[in-house]
Amino acid sequence: MKQNAAQSLFTAIVEASFGAIGIRVEGEHVRELVYLPASFDEKEPVDLLSEKAALQVDRYLHDPDFHFDLPLAPIGTAFQNKVWKAITEIPRGKVLTYGDIARRVQSAPRAVGQACGANWYPLVIPCHRVTAANGLGGFSHYDDETSFHVGIKRWLLAHEMVEGYR
Repeated sequence: MKQNAAQSLFTAIVEASFGAIGIRVEGEHVRELVYLPASFDEKEPVDLLSEKAALQVDRYLHDPDFHFDLPLAPIGTAFQNKVWKAITEIPRGKVLTYGDIARRVQSAPRAVGQACGANWYPLVIPCHRVTAANGLGGFSHYDDETSFHVGIKRWLLAHEMVEGYR
């Protein structure tokens, strides 16, 4: 897909230190937040909800203690929602392992990792706060240490002042 066509999928694009964040709104709900490479240009919000989401994303990027208040489209399976709820309870500056979350939701670490990768609302549901037992772990279904997405996970953990990532 050409970049102009891809850019048109978003109702706003916010510049970030690691690239950009695409926002997609449908009706009265935020439908998706997407990590984008720096090759995507910033895009002014096309409606009030996109503007609210863009302002909140920008606030978080400047203040890791900012808490989101956005109407998110209801998505995911019951299990995914259980995992995502557990992840939203991890405080800024802390991480839990996939195993820690698995014990909380009575499941397996691999299933927790799959739910993390299926998260349509990164930042709002901070899956970057979930790490492997022996290190950083993957991010957004990418586990190559040099991948764009794992680099974003490192940036987010440093931004949130997690010990070892500052």
